Amino acid sequence: MGAPPVAAFGALVLFSAFLFLAAGCGSEADPDLTLYCGAGIRPPVEELVRLFEKDRGISIQVDYAGSEVLLSKIKLSEEGDLYLPGDRHYVDQADALGLIAARERLFYFAPTILVAEGNPREIARLDDLLDPRIRLGVGDPKSCAIGRKTEKLFALNGISWERVLENVTYQAITVTDLGAQIQARSLDAVVVWDATARYFGRHGDAIPIPRDCNIVSAVHIGLLSFSRNRAAAAAFIEFAASPEGLELFRRHNYGTEDFDED
Repeated sequence: MGAPPVAAFGALVLFSAFLFLAAGCGSEADPDLTLYCGAGIRPPVEELVRLFEKDRGISIQVDYAGSEVLLSKIKLSEEGDLYLPGDRHYVDQADALGLIAARERLFYFAPTILVAEGNPREIARLDDLLDPRIRLGVGDPKSCAIGRKTEKLFALNGISWERVLENVTYQAITVTDLGAQIQARSLDAVVVWDATARYFGRHGDAIPIPRDCNIVSAVHIGLLSFSRNRAAAAAFIEFAASPEGLELFRRHNYGTEDFDED
């Protein structure tokens, strides 16, 4: 059945969270939290963490990397408190392994094409990325959420991953790295999250993919089952899913309204 949402996590943890907050959360005895976070979500999460630390008086150590890389680290170490990858698929995997005690959906985004400034190759749609003249960059499906989603995106549009790889010049382990390749003018086009494309809007042009040809990526946060600070971790998830937290994600161009998950 999977882990319950935080709101239904159980009376014990919620009561502990209440005591944790009532105590002021600022003493030296309060332990830090460790958050494993997909690298592509870094800008809003950095701001969210700063706000939470200021409001609650506890410190959060954040490990930013590709979602698959982080999942491997979690399985091997069995340490940490929170997991926020770039797609719910990874939380589902962790949940199936018994690594998730509670979870909450936060926001979503979708793949988009980011091209060199001015779009000199005149790229207009997904098929255009197969042009052998184009230096194409994609995420590695074995390392990061955008890579896995990009592979599914091409399959949805009847294009095999093998055919795509014939034209790939660069595979990245994080979505941010793909945006940086456009900034450095090393590639003609990359497939990134729509929010990532906006971050690099000064250096490239976004080519949206029509919704009926695209795949929404829902992002869930999970409370790790071996967390030693469940009350504090649950409080962070509640803060992230609060109106204040969701408004922060909206300011960073992530969708937070109700939607159907793929």
